[in-house]
Amino acid sequence: MSDPKGPKLDLPDDLVAEIDADTSADAAAADDTPALAEPSAHDAEPAAADPGDDVAAWKDRHLRLAAEFENFKRRALKERQDLLNFATENLVKELLATIDNLERALGHVRQEEDVDKENLVEGVELTFRSLMHTLENSGVNVVEAEGKPFDPKVHEAIRQVPSDDQPAGTVVEVYQKGYVMKNRLLRPALVAVVGSSGGDSS
Repeated sequence: MSDPKGPKLDLPDDLVAEIDADTSADAAAADDTPALAEPSAHDAEPAAADPGDDVAAWKDRHLRLAAEFENFKRRALKERQDLLNFATENLVKELLATIDNLERALGHVRQEEDVDKENLVEGVELTFRSLMHTLENSGVNVVEAEGKPFDPKVHEAIRQVPSDDQPAGTVVEVYQKGYVMKNRLLRPALVAVVGSSGGDSS
C-alpha cells in the first residue's frame, strides 16, 4: 500500500494486510465488469414505414371496391330489365288457355253452317268468366261504378243526366268499365252522373 499524504499512522501489520487484500479484490471486480456494448444495427429502432406503401395499398383497395361496385350495378340493371321484360309472364301463361278457347269457338263457328246461337253465347260467356277469373287472380278488379257516388279518383264523368229518384252526383250509367290493379288505377270508368240541377247537360 502506498503511503498516503499526511501524518503517518502506525497500523498493526494484520490490519494493513487486510486492507491491501480488500483493495486488490475491488480492483479485480472492476476489471471483470463487462463494458457496455455499443448498440448494434439490429438494436436500433425500426425505421418508419414507407408512406408510399400505404398509398399503394389504399389505391389497390379502392380499385377493387370500384370494380365490385360496377359489377353490382350491372347485375342490378340486368335483374331490373328481366323483371320489366318478364313481370307479366305468369299472367300471359294463364291467358293462353283463354286464347285457346276463343280460337276453338271461332273455328267451330266458321265450320258450322247453322250456328247454335245459344251454345255460342254460352261458350263466349264461359270464356269471359275464365278471363276475368285470371285477371282477378293477378289483382285486377272492375271499378264499382253504377249506383255509387261519383269518385273522381276512379270515375270519369262524360255526361250529366237528370234523375227524379237518384241524388246528385250518383253514377247512373257506365259506358266503359274501369279497372284497378292492386289498388292502382289502370283505367277510369266512363260514366254518366246525375247533375246537380237535374237538367241534361250532354
